[in-house]
Amino acid sequence: MRGLLPFLSQRLLRALIALWLVSTVVFVVMRLSGDPVPLLLPPDAPTSEIMRVRKDLGLDRPLPVQYAVFLKNIVRGDFGRSLHFREPAFSVVRGYLGATLELGLTAFFFAALVAVPVGLLSAMKRNTLLDQAAMGVALIGQSAPTFFLGILFILLLSLKADLFPTSGRGDWKNLVLPAMTLGAFTMASIARLTRSAVLEVLRADYIRTARAKGLGEVMVVAKHTLRNAAIPIVTITALQFGTLLGGAVVTETVFSWPGIGRLAVQSIYNRDYPVVQCTVFIAAVLFIVINFAVDLLYGFLDPRARAG
Repeated sequence: MRGLLPFLSQRLLRALIALWLVSTVVFVVMRLSGDPVPLLLPPDAPTSEIMRVRKDLGLDRPLPVQYAVFLKNIVRGDFGRSLHFREPAFSVVRGYLGATLELGLTAFFFAALVAVPVGLLSAMKRNTLLDQAAMGVALIGQSAPTFFLGILFILLLSLKADLFPTSGRGDWKNLVLPAMTLGAFTMASIARLTRSAVLEVLRADYIRTARAKGLGEVMVVAKHTLRNAAIPIVTITALQFGTLLGGAVVTETVFSWPGIGRLAVQSIYNRDYPVVQCTVFIAAVLFIVINFAVDLLYGFLDPRARAG
């Protein structure tokens, strides 16, 4: 416990700094993207009307003043009103967040449930045809762009085989193709890392000792190998969930999935500052919370991490 508090304090400080940096970057980038006022008014709007709208939105103030107000409002959980939806930005994003979490969790569990057994089996059958085929598919999953996989799945499984809808959110069939597309990279990454972690453990002396004692291969893997290979597998598996949330932007766009990724893209086109800032902030909070939870879990699994 003595080493746990400094460990958690350091991680929490890093998380807060990362959150501040993300907020600052999105604030600056959105201001550099252009003035949203011309998109809100007719092309022939008089200058007086343009100036009035800019004053109402607070865009007439100096940039440092806007930044100070932005940070103060974030602390209070106020991201302003959406310029497009005419309602609080947080309410808009919250309405789309459920779809993203549904897609992300489905893709994550699909990837983990497939990748860990595949990586384990590939390590146990090292250098066989099964191992080469599994790692070849994993390499394709890591190399192929997400939008390409999405279009390929639509072509083969929707248009040709007529098994699943091409877009939209509805029943479980609408979820299959987006989840497969989003989880492909994660599945490949977890499978390859699981194989590497298990192979490293299988070379250890205590594994050879266990086999020399006459333990069966199943018992050796279940009792000794998986326990000692769990730390890197758990770490990369948990971190991949945060990656899924970031990668959902392309998937949601391809499949017209009504999540915060697609909302962010549309809001960027509309120069809807409050919605973009709120979307990025919430996504950053989710990713940082996941990273913090992984650090915490890693500290419990491996006391050496707390000491470091």
